[in-house]
Amino acid sequence: METKNPGDFVAISVSETEEKSPARCCAVLASVIRRTIAGEICADDSRKLFHAAKVGLALVLVSLLYMLEVVHDRLGDNAMWAVMTVVVIFESTAGATISKGINRVLGTMLGGGLGFSVAFLAQGISGAGKAVVIGISVFVFCSTATYIRMIPSIKKKHDYGAMIFILTYSLVAVSGVRSNQIIKIASDRLSSIFIGFAVCIFISLFIFPIWCGDELHNSLASKFDNLACSIEEISEDYINKPLDKRLEAQKRGRGVKCISVLSSKTTEENMANFAKWEPMHGRFQFDHPWIRYLRIGELLRELAVSILAIRACLHSETRISSQCIDMGTRERYETVFSLLVYTMRELGDGIYNMRRYQNEESMISRLGTMTFSTLETMDGSLFLLQEIVEKVEELIKEVDGLGKIAGFTDL
Repeated sequence: METKNPGDFVAISVSETEEKSPARCCAVLASVIRRTIAGEICADDSRKLFHAAKVGLALVLVSLLYMLEVVHDRLGDNAMWAVMTVVVIFESTAGATISKGINRVLGTMLGGGLGFSVAFLAQGISGAGKAVVIGISVFVFCSTATYIRMIPSIKKKHDYGAMIFILTYSLVAVSGVRSNQIIKIASDRLSSIFIGFAVCIFISLFIFPIWCGDELHNSLASKFDNLACSIEEISEDYINKPLDKRLEAQKRGRGVKCISVLSSKTTEENMANFAKWEPMHGRFQFDHPWIRYLRIGELLRELAVSILAIRACLHSETRISSQCIDMGTRERYETVFSLLVYTMRELGDGIYNMRRYQNEESMISRLGTMTFSTLETMDGSLFLLQEIVEKVEELIKEVDGLGKIAGFTDL
């Protein structure tokens, strides 16, 4: 079967809808759905398609609630806040949706409650004093919330909640001065937000759920294979090839997989934060040690730096020296590289399948025997190679610790 480019369906959509006719648009949509069912669109694109459909379904449900006479008579135009809630909190993963939804509800309740209290107290003040009290309170509370919002730990987990607090407090405190039904307005809006939040959570958890925990788990396991492939590339380009071939190795853009590992820190931290909000699902318990994934990810990034460094070092040594690596050193390089590749893939497979290998100590002992201390000279690449070996030993211990805490199956 012909391999499809992940962006093909976008190109097809643009080319086939030039006439802007509804029939043509429907035909393109039907084609995309058929290709998705047939497996011709990559998993990432199909996930985006399902997410878009879930958002559309959530908006339809809250819109229908607004159209119901019973709901409209009770909430009035405030029912539209349910639609706004769906638009702003529905994310592609369940954990992100739950996190954003809880932040919105808490920010609304705190901001609304505090704003109502200030507005109620201001009602007893006449003249310009009322405006002064409201102005001072808005300045103090909103400035304080903005400062707290910039604290790294708050910004990472509760930035959206702090923003909603500022918005809700300002609206309620200011509008409450001239409104005699502030309690009813606040309760109606809060009820609408709860409705939108409940619809988002239900659809996100029970209709084709996408879990941040699964994505973080699979992403971490794949990074081991990426680094193993990078080590294989070094062995192929600089150890097993003749001198003239080695000079061309650096020009082919190798090392991309290492760079992708280096740039993954922010994404991993966000996924770990969202995964903590998710309920028990599949192989993961509610108290799964996601913090351990971040530690392993940090070690992998350090290892990626060392791999890029030894690649640059070998390339520099190749350009400076016209001599090939001697046979004894080459054999040691090949042995160490082969063992490193094997170990990294074993660790990656163990994490992916959630299995603990009983030969952890034998792995470490085998790596420990891979030393170059018997050689007469130690150049930069050999020092870097020993550093890589030491980092892989740390990874073995960290992965084994993760397996013990997370309850991986023993082999």
